[in-house]
Amino acid sequence: MKHKICRFSELQRYMPGCSRRMLALQLNELEADNIISKKVYPVIPPKTEYSLTAFGKTLTPLINEMNTWGEMYNQIHR
Repeated sequence: MKHKICRFSELQRYMPGCSRRMLALQLNELEADNIISKKVYPVIPPKTEYSLTAFGKTLTPLINEMNTWGEMYNQIHR
């Protein structure tokens, strides 16, 4: 997912416990921090795509390490 373009509904499927409002707020914050870019197409219904910026891609190694740690933690604390 780190190198692809995602639509809002797709991101929602990845995070079923996250409300639409919270996801929208977080995406706006990530966009304001230049971690993701947002492209809105002028169609009905609106089509919006999100992707990592070059700056956002620099977080990939950190996120991968956090994922590895989380998997290890889950194995230990089952």
